[in-house]
Amino acid sequence: MEPLEQEQLKTNKTKSYIIMLLALLLFIFAIDLLIVAMSHLNNQVASDILLATKNPFVSLFIGLLVTALIQSSSTVTASIVAMVASGNLDLEQAVPMVMGANIGTTLTSTLVALSFIMDPKAFKRAFSAGMLHDIFNIFSVVILLPLELQFKFLSKLAIKIADLFISDPTLSGSIVSNKVFTRPVTEWVSETINIPFITMMISIFLVFGAIKLLSNSVYKAFLNNNFEDINKLIFKNPYMAAIYGTFFTAAVQSSTVTTSLIVPLVANKKVSVKKSFPFIIGANIGTTITAALAAIYKVEAAIALALVHFLFNAIGACIFLPFPTLRALPVKLALKMGKATVKNKVIGFAYILLTFFIIPFLLIYFSNN
Repeated sequence: MEPLEQEQLKTNKTKSYIIMLLALLLFIFAIDLLIVAMSHLNNQVASDILLATKNPFVSLFIGLLVTALIQSSSTVTASIVAMVASGNLDLEQAVPMVMGANIGTTLTSTLVALSFIMDPKAFKRAFSAGMLHDIFNIFSVVILLPLELQFKFLSKLAIKIADLFISDPTLSGSIVSNKVFTRPVTEWVSETINIPFITMMISIFLVFGAIKLLSNSVYKAFLNNNFEDINKLIFKNPYMAAIYGTFFTAAVQSSTVTTSLIVPLVANKKVSVKKSFPFIIGANIGTTITAALAAIYKVEAAIALALVHFLFNAIGACIFLPFPTLRALPVKLALKMGKATVKNKVIGFAYILLTFFIIPFLLIYFSNN
């Protein structure tokens, strides 16, 4: 590489580091603004939120539908953590919503697969890879949601772990006593706008923008030039693939980015569908870093929800990753779905519309009526 090119690369990386830091600050500010806005909402709005999420299955599909629409589980989970921190949402109501967000985020990789639709063989592999993320999260919900509803398995475990972080019980209450360095600015912005609902919408937009900015800057700083070189090493061992998936996703704060990188690799035969699955499992764990960042406030329920998000994905990984037979099950289903979609493309489009939009919308609509 020429000295001029090296200098240019170094300059670009420095810019990426600066943008990454600014994006992180924007993310913290946006979450804090969202919490302040949620705490200022009137009682009627708060009651509507509580009624809408009283049914755990409605909560599940709200999380799924909203995530599918805005294409960012990181934004949705961070917003849910903020709602819990503000006291407008109970931990038990929020858990199914986070599970739904985990399913909703898988839409992106499936949509990426559609870009290969003109090449039947590549499309079959790509759609199968995209489906893997869907199937893994759906299986995890099918296994863990009944345990949560019956025994409060995840929420109770998360609260016990959260207690280790909060030794003073007085800190587990109101948002007012739990401030971060951005609070003076967020309170000023909230008072200036003086309409909590508009402030909430602006803050959600800022959370989404901060995550996208952070994702792009981290990718340019760390992954862009190295990914092609190291992808040959990533997929040799399922555990190493899972570790790489975890760290890549934690870095870019978006499982959609890392799983969407996998789909073209599978489509172009650089990675098999089978070998890509552990990486996707790891990506699911890595994406929980966003909720952890959003739970920087010493509010027990917010920390517990961030832990629920981590435990849900980590337990799902522990169910499938160590056992080759179980690990092969989602792969076989994804390959069958890919084969069926190549034969009749209507199946693929129907699956996307029904799973991510029509069924969630109809269930939410009829439940509220």
